[in-house]
Amino acid sequence: MDVISLDERKMEAAVLGGAVLGGGGGGPIEEGMQLGRLALEIGEPRLVTVDELDDRDWVVTVSAVGAPAAQEQYVKPIHYTRALQPLLQHSEHRIAGLITNENGASTTVNGWFQSAATGLPMVDAPCNGRAHPTGSMGSMNLTELESYVSIQAAVGGKGSRYIEMCARGSLEKMAALVRRTSVEAGGMVAVARNPVLVAYVKENGCPGAIQQAIQIGEQMLAHSGMKAVEAVTSFLRGRIVETGVVSQYELTSTGGFDVGRLNIGSLELTFWNEYMTMAKGKRLATFPDLIMTFDAESGLPLESARIVNGQKAAVIAVLRENLLLGSPMRNKKLFVPVEEAIGKLMIKYLFETERS
Repeated sequence: MDVISLDERKMEAAVLGGAVLGGGGGGPIEEGMQLGRLALEIGEPRLVTVDELDDRDWVVTVSAVGAPAAQEQYVKPIHYTRALQPLLQHSEHRIAGLITNENGASTTVNGWFQSAATGLPMVDAPCNGRAHPTGSMGSMNLTELESYVSIQAAVGGKGSRYIEMCARGSLEKMAALVRRTSVEAGGMVAVARNPVLVAYVKENGCPGAIQQAIQIGEQMLAHSGMKAVEAVTSFLRGRIVETGVVSQYELTSTGGFDVGRLNIGSLELTFWNEYMTMAKGKRLATFPDLIMTFDAESGLPLESARIVNGQKAAVIAVLRENLLLGSPMRNKKLFVPVEEAIGKLMIKYLFETERS
């Protein structure tokens, strides 16, 4: 089996590129770096292309679920392996590999630690090529398969908040249960879920998205400051919309999500973990378009949970047509909860308005 070599340089690139594709979510950079380094220290995580597996092989999604800004969150590497064990033991199928749910600073390296610990390969076919808020958005439209029974395990928290959970049921009910579990655990849990055929991943996931994150990260490692932002934006065929001072930043962690808004110069942004809308009098970008903020001095990506008032930031936008996206990003009903959470129209701009 051909294996994509993973070393410190590729790990750093994966985390930085993942942070860009996180679109404001996907976990903090330092967490991704720590998890990636630990995976390289304890063993040899393996990354393979989806074509290296047989279409009849089964893979499991690994992820983290919760509100990145939650103050009492507690998820350690051992929690990721403990979440995986019930699926390896109780799945009806032999698991041949692991896939991450999305690209993000820490989510791009989801599974590297588990791969190093178990010997299972990471497969370069995330459920989605960019970060997204809900479990259903990272489930490759399994929500549309009435007969599909989801099995999901979640582990996190410490002391009286520590939780290990594994359950079966409809995908929507299991996603909601995991989200509630994250709240009870202090804000975040490590998750393993949804065994699925490789053939299904090829059709509904994002083959090649991890290597794309690494390529984006290489652009960041080769430059600094605004030059890094310019290089990344050019690579993604996007545009730098504005550079300005952050003001009117508001964030509330509720129901396992970070919800808020902010202004950067004359732009107004809203987020639900990830940036959802960007407007300047009129709507300029709507998730799953990639909206991302960067520190204007260092050029490093800024997650929605870490940005602060008075900070000088740059904002980029990349049209969804230029991104690797999973099939749920074209599923209209999955955007209804987003509208309810942020109080902004989404479906109108995504499904009922022609691109200008």
